[in-house]
Amino acid sequence: MDLVTIAKFIVLPIALGAVAVVLLLGLANMARGGSPQRSQKLMQWRVLLQAVALCFVLITILLMHQS
Repeated sequence: MDLVTIAKFIVLPIALGAVAVVLLLGLANMARGGSPQRSQKLMQWRVLLQAVALCFVLITILLMHQS
């Protein structure tokens, strides 16, 4: 398996799935009137995971153009 395949089919889905899970946890916390501190922490995690996922997307695009 080459690096582009690993990035496209393993790393990116995991990164995007992590963002989706934290987003859904935040929405569930907000919907049930949960702790504002927990909502804030989940939002911080979501923003961090989105940044990481975006970096992975950009790296994957660069790898695809090099191969």
